Amino acid sequence: MNLIIRANASLKIGTGHVMRCLALAQAWQETGGEAIFILNTEAFVLEDRLRSQSMEVAHLSVSSGSTEDAKQTASLAHQFGADWVVVDGYHFGADYQRVIKDAGLQLLFIDDYSHAAHYWADLVLNQNVYAHQGLYPKRESYTQLLLGTKYTLLRKEFWPWQGWQRQIATVARKVLVTLGGADPDNATLKVIRALQQVKVEGLEAVVVVGGSNPYYEQLQAAVHDSGAAITLKYNVTNMPELMAWADIAIAAGGSTGWELAFMGLPSLVVILAENQREVADKLDAFGAAINLGWHTEILCEPLAAKINRLLNASELRKQMIEHAQGLVDGEGSARVLMHLQDQKLRLRAVGEDDGELLWQWANDPEVRLRSFSSKPIPWDEHVQWFNLKLKSSDCKFYIALNTQDIPIGSIRFDIDHNEATVSICVNSEHRGQGYGSTLINLASTAIFRTSHTAKINAYIKPDNLASIRAFLKAGFKEVETLTLKDKNGVNARYLVKQRQNFIH
Repeated sequence: MNLIIRANASLKIGTGHVMRCLALAQAWQETGGEAIFILNTEAFVLEDRLRSQSMEVAHLSVSSGSTEDAKQTASLAHQFGADWVVVDGYHFGADYQRVIKDAGLQLLFIDDYSHAAHYWADLVLNQNVYAHQGLYPKRESYTQLLLGTKYTLLRKEFWPWQGWQRQIATVARKVLVTLGGADPDNATLKVIRALQQVKVEGLEAVVVVGGSNPYYEQLQAAVHDSGAAITLKYNVTNMPELMAWADIAIAAGGSTGWELAFMGLPSLVVILAENQREVADKLDAFGAAINLGWHTEILCEPLAAKINRLLNASELRKQMIEHAQGLVDGEGSARVLMHLQDQKLRLRAVGEDDGELLWQWANDPEVRLRSFSSKPIPWDEHVQWFNLKLKSSDCKFYIALNTQDIPIGSIRFDIDHNEATVSICVNSEHRGQGYGSTLINLASTAIFRTSHTAKINAYIKPDNLASIRAFLKAGFKEVETLTLKDKNGVNARYLVKQRQNFIH
C-alpha cells in the first residue's frame, strides 16, 4: 500500500501543493499505507516536516514537468511497488499524465483551474468551490472528476476539530495573520503596519510566517518596533489551535481558505497570486470571507478600517461562520481514499446529529426482531443511552456511508480492556446488497489498527442467519452457542475475530 506523491514547492509557487498532499498522505497512512514524496530540489525546507510524519522523501533534479521527470517518477513508483501516483502542481500537464499512464500506473491529478490541455488521469481532484464539470471537456472516458469543497484535503491536525463550535465575542480582539508558506512580495509587512493602526482595546495578533518566507528578520524588526501586542510565529504546526484562538483571520486566497472555512474563522482574504483570485471571489460571494483584492492595491489605512469594522461586527462574523462551515465538513480525504482504494463504504465517527437517525434504525421492526430485546426503544431512553456512548472513551461508534455520502448503517465497538463487543445495524433500504460483511470487515480492520484490541466478540441470535453469514464472510470464526445471563438467559451464537487473524 505505497502511495507516490509528486509535488513541488518554492519561494515562487509557495508550499500549498505539498501541504495539501501531506493531508492526503496522512489519511493514507491512517489506513495502514506508506507515502513517498518526490520533490523538486527547492523543497528542502519541507523535508523535516514530511520526515517527522514518517513520510519518505526523494528528489528529482530534472526539469519539473518534463518527460524525464514523468519517467523517473514512474520508475520510482514501480520500485516502491506503488499502484497509484498523485501529482499536484502547475508544471505538470497532459504529456506528463500520459507518460504516467503509459507506465501502467493509476493517476490522481490534483488540479485548480484546468491548466492541462488534456486529462489522462484516472481521477482529477479539484477541491475548489468553483470547480465544475465544464472545466474538463478534454478528458478520457475513464477519467472521474472529484469536484468541490466536499473533497477538501485537511491535514491530520484538523481532524479532532470536526464539529467544534466557535464562541462569538461582541467585540473581537484576536487576529490571526497567515499569508502562505512563502509570501514572496512581503504582504505580511503591510498587514502588520495596518494592525498597528487598529484602535481596539486589548487587540492581540499572531502572525504566522511560513518556512519559505525570506523576510523573517524584517518582520521581526517590524513587530519589535510596533509597540502593539503582535507575536510572530515561524513555520508552525499547530494551525488549528491558532485558528480556534483567533476571532478573525487575515489570510491569503489559497488552500488555507478551506482550513479557515472548516474552523469557522471569519476571514479577510488577500490575493497574492493570480490563481487565488477565483477562490477569494467565491469565498466572498458565499459570504464566508471578505475579499480584500490584489495585495499591491491594498493600502494600510483602508485595511486597518476593514479590520476594525469586522472586529466590531459580531452579527456579520456569525453569518460568516455559518456560511464558511457549510462549505467544508472535514471528510474530504476520506472521500478521496474511497476512490484510491476502491471502497464501497467509508466510516465516520458518530456525532450528536446522528441520534435521531440511529433511533429510527434501531426501531426498525426487523432490527427489533433480530435483537435480544424486541421491545421498541422509547426516545428518552435512547437519548440517555446515546449520550453515554458519545462520551465514553471505551466506545467506538461509526456511521458507514457509500460513495454518494448516503448513510448505509452503523457499527459500534464497546471495548473492555483488550476485547471489544461489536454491534451492527444496516439500514433496511440497503440490506441484501453485501454491505454488512463489507462494513464489519472495514470497521474491524480500523479497530485492530487504531487500538490495542486483541479480540472482537459478536453475539448473534441463533436464527439471524443473514447476520451470521456476514460475520463469517468478514473473517469471524464461530466458537459456540451459549446462554447470555445479562440478556435474560437467551441463547446466542458466539463468533470471534482475533488480532492474530488480522492481515494488515
